Amino acid sequence: MINTIIRAVVPDDLPAVYALFQEFAVFQRTPEKLYITLEELVADAEHFKCLVAVMDGQVVGFATWFFAYYSWTGRGVYLDDLYVRESHRKYGIGRQLLDAVIGLARENNCRTVRWLVSRWNANAIEFYKKIGAHVDDTEMTAVLPL
Repeated sequence: MINTIIRAVVPDDLPAVYALFQEFAVFQRTPEKLYITLEELVADAEHFKCLVAVMDGQVVGFATWFFAYYSWTGRGVYLDDLYVRESHRKYGIGRQLLDAVIGLARENNCRTVRWLVSRWNANAIEFYKKIGAHVDDTEMTAVLPL
């Protein structure tokens, strides 16, 4: 594993994180769904929970997350997005980010960490299964734009 620092996002990271949001939207094959602007991200920073992966002073990955409460399982963490720049994959950075989110969940007495994965993303599905996650394909995502 290469030397990577996983830490909470700071204001100076936001332009780099936003650039990764743009990359991630293209990777997800839905660049048209990225509505937020960098200015909105900066303005909303107090509502934004994000861990970043930093290598050689450069932000190369992120995990966005939030606390949630589930009617069947109680306290949990929802991992909104996890992304590592393509040139930095296969170094264990995604696992480090995920482990950090899992650590936050455990520190806060959460029972679960929950997230979505695209059906076409076989590499991610395999990665999640290897760490012991149950990938359930019975539910679909519903989004209501406001």
